Amino acid sequence: MFRIAQSRTAFALAATCFVVLALPASASSAAGERRPAHATGSTELERAHAHNDYEHDRPLYDALGNGFKSVEADVWLVDGELLVAHDREDVRDGRTLESLYLAPLRELVKRGGGSVYPGDPDPFTLLIDIKSDAVETYLALHRELRRHQQILTRFTPGGVNSGAVTAIVSGNRPRQLMEQQQVRYAAYDGRLSDLGTSTDPALVPLISDNWTRHFTWQGIGPMPEAERAKLSAIVATAHANGQRVRFWATPEVAPQREAVWQELLAAQVDYINTDHLGALREFLLSQDPQPTQPHVSWGSSTAG
Repeated sequence: MFRIAQSRTAFALAATCFVVLALPASASSAAGERRPAHATGSTELERAHAHNDYEHDRPLYDALGNGFKSVEADVWLVDGELLVAHDREDVRDGRTLESLYLAPLRELVKRGGGSVYPGDPDPFTLLIDIKSDAVETYLALHRELRRHQQILTRFTPGGVNSGAVTAIVSGNRPRQLMEQQQVRYAAYDGRLSDLGTSTDPALVPLISDNWTRHFTWQGIGPMPEAERAKLSAIVATAHANGQRVRFWATPEVAPQREAVWQELLAAQVDYINTDHLGALREFLLSQDPQPTQPHVSWGSSTAG
């Protein structure tokens, strides 16, 4: 991911030293979605994105235990703190972006020799969905991310310096402000309206959109050929500009979800969005021929 500047050195460390990293005492090994983070022999899944990750029993760690390379956290700015919740009425003291994500990721990178997953040369993605005022919240987020810049991908006039974690801002995004910054610690999550434009992939490395706004097919019966062609064209256009693709609001009920996942995989969509961590892990391990390989080199356009 984000190989715009020089690649980071891959840190090879013995997996046996990292059976469980930075887990709460109660986070013992269990079946299904309660796998411990960084279990020996675990496989990192490049396409796996944990939608609303904070709603799981162990935010971040449940996703890591299933090998996910991308997680999503919704944030509200409340009394100067970035609190994690989907709705304003659900915010709780102590459930901050710092405590649930940034501090644990910093510790994991420290113990992992420079990577969230020991030996993984590619960044982990932290998608931060701003729910409150765009400018005010982003400025607070920028200050928070700056304190963790040693583990983050940095966006500067000289290029993109890849870090162990790449933060991407979604939701209420202050595009003009982000475009004007000389140094950023997060990228901008684009929409399909940004596709095929002269958008700088260093600013907009990811194109995300609501599946139901662009496709009628919900996994029942065969996918209409016109919609399959449309999906392939979207991915091809994004990849030609060094951008990745993600859809939210895809079906989450079996077997429709697996049918849609199969089409997303066939079209080479980069992130598959889900609340069902174990189900997606099983699907990718059985269906994705290269589950650990990045699917497009971030930010470097191949268009003429």
